[in-house]
Amino acid sequence: MDVFKFGLSHWKKYLPAAILVQLISFAALTADLMIPMISEMFIDYVICKNVPDGRGIFSFLLEGNYGEVQSFTLFRSLTVLLMLFLSLRISFVYGKNVWNEKLGLKLETDLRMKTFDKLLTLDSALIGEYNTGELLTILNADTIMFKDLFSRILPLILDSVFILLASALFLAGIHPWLLVFPVCLTPVFAAALIKFRKLAFHAYGVARENISAMNLTVQENIEAVRLVRSFTNESLEEEKFDRANGKLKDSCVSLAKLLASFDVAFSSIKQLAYVGSVAVGAMLVIRGDIRVGYLAACTSYVLKMMDYITQINSALFQMQQQLVSGQKMMQFMEKPSRILEGEKKVEERKADIELRSVGLTLEGEQILKDISVSIPYGKKLGIAGETGCGKSVLMESLVRIFDVTEGEILLNGKNVKEYELASLRDCFSYVFQDVFLFSNTIDSNIAYGEPKAAEKQVVTAAKHAQAHDFIKELSEGYDTIVGERGYGISGGQKQRISIARALLKNAPVLVFDDSTSALDVNTEKNLLSDISRYYPGKTMIISAHRLSSVENCDEILYMQEGEIKERGTFQELMAQKGHFAKVYQIQKARDREMIDREGEEDL
Repeated sequence: MDVFKFGLSHWKKYLPAAILVQLISFAALTADLMIPMISEMFIDYVICKNVPDGRGIFSFLLEGNYGEVQSFTLFRSLTVLLMLFLSLRISFVYGKNVWNEKLGLKLETDLRMKTFDKLLTLDSALIGEYNTGELLTILNADTIMFKDLFSRILPLILDSVFILLASALFLAGIHPWLLVFPVCLTPVFAAALIKFRKLAFHAYGVARENISAMNLTVQENIEAVRLVRSFTNESLEEEKFDRANGKLKDSCVSLAKLLASFDVAFSSIKQLAYVGSVAVGAMLVIRGDIRVGYLAACTSYVLKMMDYITQINSALFQMQQQLVSGQKMMQFMEKPSRILEGEKKVEERKADIELRSVGLTLEGEQILKDISVSIPYGKKLGIAGETGCGKSVLMESLVRIFDVTEGEILLNGKNVKEYELASLRDCFSYVFQDVFLFSNTIDSNIAYGEPKAAEKQVVTAAKHAQAHDFIKELSEGYDTIVGERGYGISGGQKQRISIARALLKNAPVLVFDDSTSALDVNTEKNLLSDISRYYPGKTMIISAHRLSSVENCDEILYMQEGEIKERGTFQELMAQKGHFAKVYQIQKARDREMIDREGEEDL
């Protein structure tokens, strides 16, 4: 029931339109139900030429000027009436189908949009609980499947119930004994449905998991195609795909067998009800209780009942799949984000930052320990350390990608948790270690944070990021389309485009998370020098594995295992002759060796 409530919460704004569409559907079904009664009059009064007895829905056609039944006149009248009901049915069915599809697409779009919004608001830790295949399944297949529950399956069940009740009333009106078999077989039908529901829900759950696994396998191989080829592991990936494909096939075969089994069961019930009702009707004709035309009408109504019982069976079978999709969507949508919105806006276009005894524990592991540092506006802070020491997590905590579990982070004297997320994050321009470029033009990628930026502003940011020269040499310059995730340009070029994007945003704080690692030493030095020259008032937080990147910072934090082990200016750290100084000397020696080797190659 929770899944239905979840769906109805999204469907309720379309409910008035849905009710209107359902009424149109009932009108179409009513027109369809009139046709057997018209057929009865064709048989009894036109073909058999029976004497009118005043019974029947359309007995008025036999009164007035007709006197004795005139076959041709009655035939003409019944034909016109039949064409009228057929036309009404066709018109109503067309209108119902069109409007149902429109409502369904609106619901699908709404569900997908809200699911996507949820994806954007969830914190990184919670998103990490889902693999890519699962997220794609929720966003695409599940939204389509779940909207069908409200736009197609539930209306179909309502239509079926209407037909069953109306047909039962018509049969009762003809003769109550005609309901004997349909009524007696209803409990058998219900028991079969209960058993089927449990089996189908489980079977669809297994199939869906296999679909997600297949999506993940395909997604990973699309993204890692170069890695696979470089390690010549095509056969290994083919085996993985074959296993995933085989599991999906097996689950689909199991579903097909289950469906076939229940189709046999329900078909047997349907045939038994039909044969029994026809036999009862035939006996009533022989006894003279009803006319032959009513037997034909009875046959039509019983067939309709059985057809719609079959539709209910099919609908309930599909419903289990839709409920599985709805359950997955509901679980995702109702996941509470650990990053809660604040209420305040950052009023000043500056950023005085202070970390007080900050600690962070994720999944039982302590990532940051007792970090305290003051970063007044305009300060240049360097954060150095080996991979995995907590540099990236520390900087991401500033904008609450992760929320610290100990201590507090202050921005302009207030805890960052008090600010609206958008307002807080607008104060920071980030260049992440893992650079991402969209499949779009270089111009659009640079202007991502400022979509309305003028061309001159984009070019200026690119120049300061040391990117302008190589962009001009590309086939289409700033209009060059970069491939998915930036394929088609080098790692250093991607980093410079990403830095240009951050500079154009023009936020008070620039955060570089090991974002110059793919640049040579000279390019890096020129880039940082230009940024200091053209953006003198900004706070800069530079995280780097290469220690020369933080050489000119006002203060340097050297981290190990989530703690600050050494801190001070570059000169102070070198004078301490600690771990920072040792690593710096090693890196310097390695750089000199590389320069010497390149010089020898040039000779």
